[in-house]
Amino acid sequence: MEHRLKSLTNDQKEQFEREGFIIIKALFSPLDLSIIEETFEEISHQRIPGHFEPMLDQDSYDPLKRYPRVMHPHKFNDIARKYMLHQPVLDVLADLYGEEALAAQSMFYYKPPGSRGQALHQDNFYLKVEPGNCIAAWTAVDAANEENGGLLVVPKTNQYEIVCPDIADERESFTSHYVKPPKDQKAVPVIMDKGDVLFFNGNMVHGSYRNKTKDQFRRAFICHYANVSATHISEYYNPLYRADGTTIDLERNPDGGPCGIEFEVVYPH
Repeated sequence: MEHRLKSLTNDQKEQFEREGFIIIKALFSPLDLSIIEETFEEISHQRIPGHFEPMLDQDSYDPLKRYPRVMHPHKFNDIARKYMLHQPVLDVLADLYGEEALAAQSMFYYKPPGSRGQALHQDNFYLKVEPGNCIAAWTAVDAANEENGGLLVVPKTNQYEIVCPDIADERESFTSHYVKPPKDQKAVPVIMDKGDVLFFNGNMVHGSYRNKTKDQFRRAFICHYANVSATHISEYYNPLYRADGTTIDLERNPDGGPCGIEFEVVYPH
C-alpha cells in the first residue's frame, strides 16, 4: 500500500468530528482553477440534456434559468471527472473517513448575480449512503462571502439525525426543501477564498444565501463522496468512482435523488 504524509493534523480531524466541517485552504492551485473556469465557461454555452439545460436564447426574470447548476458533469466531461478525483481532495477524505473514498457526484454552480440561494438541507437525505455517510467537498471557484451567496452551515449538526424537510421559501431558495436548525442553533456564514475547499458531513444542515451582488458570479465545484465500506446509496449516484477512474456500483437504496429538488414552477414576486 502506498504511504503518504497525513493530509490533516489531529486537531483538524477532531474539528471535523466536533463541528461537522473543516476548510482546507488553497487545495486547488491557480492553474487548476483556471482549467475548471475555462471548462465550465465552455459548458455554459451548450445544452446537455439531463445535465445542463439553460435558456440560452431568451431573457428570464430568473438568472438561474440561464445559468442552472450542472449536474454530474463527470459523466460527459473528462476535466470534471479529473477534478472530482483530485488527489489532494481524496487524501483529505481518506483521513476523514479513515479509509478510501468513492466519488459519487459532481456539480457546478454558476450562482449568477441576483440568483436565489439554496435553503438549509442535509445531503445524506438525498444520497442515502449507508453504512457510513457522504462527505461533500465544496470548492470555491470564486471567493464566497455573505454578499455573493456564500455557504451557511449549522455547526455541530453532523450529529443531528436526518429529518423530513419542510417546504422552503421559493422567493429565496431555488430548491424546495428546508430543514429547520435544532433549537438554540443557527446557521453561520462560511467565508472562503478561491481554491479553498469546505468538507462537511452528510447530516450537517447547510445552505446558501441569495447572491445580492449586481456583477459577481459565485462559482463552485461541488462533489460528494462515500466511504468505501458503504454498501448502499441512492440509485441516482451509481456508478461510483475509485481514484484510478474505475467504477463500482453499490446496492440501490430506495428514495433519495439529486441533491436538492428544484421547485417545478417559480413565479415572479
